[in-house]
Amino acid sequence: MRVLGSAVLGMEFLIMGFAMLLAKDSHESSTIVYGFVVMFLMIYSIRLLKKRTGWILGSILQFAMAAYSFVVPSMAIVNLLFMGLWVAAIIVGRKGEAARAALLAKPRENPVAPTPPDA
Repeated sequence: MRVLGSAVLGMEFLIMGFAMLLAKDSHESSTIVYGFVVMFLMIYSIRLLKKRTGWILGSILQFAMAAYSFVVPSMAIVNLLFMGLWVAAIIVGRKGEAARAALLAKPRENPVAPTPPDA
């Protein structure tokens, strides 16, 4: 679950950097500062994905990215794709963790050593 979430947030970090490059010439500096804050929080939330707070912060950041699509309208489509990937990371990650827990809960079978033939 953590690997998928960190991959999504890492790619969104790059996307936000490209969006800020598009916004730097035609918008005021407060939009660039907002972009840097969101980028910093993405890196911070990647570190927090071991805990529930990282997933909550990552979900909030999805909406912060959606708000940036008012500055760069072409980001709206990309943001919808990444929101879908974020939801998929949560769903697939939970299923993977449940399968792993089931495997760890199952007792290990000891293979029986073959008996030597009678001489």
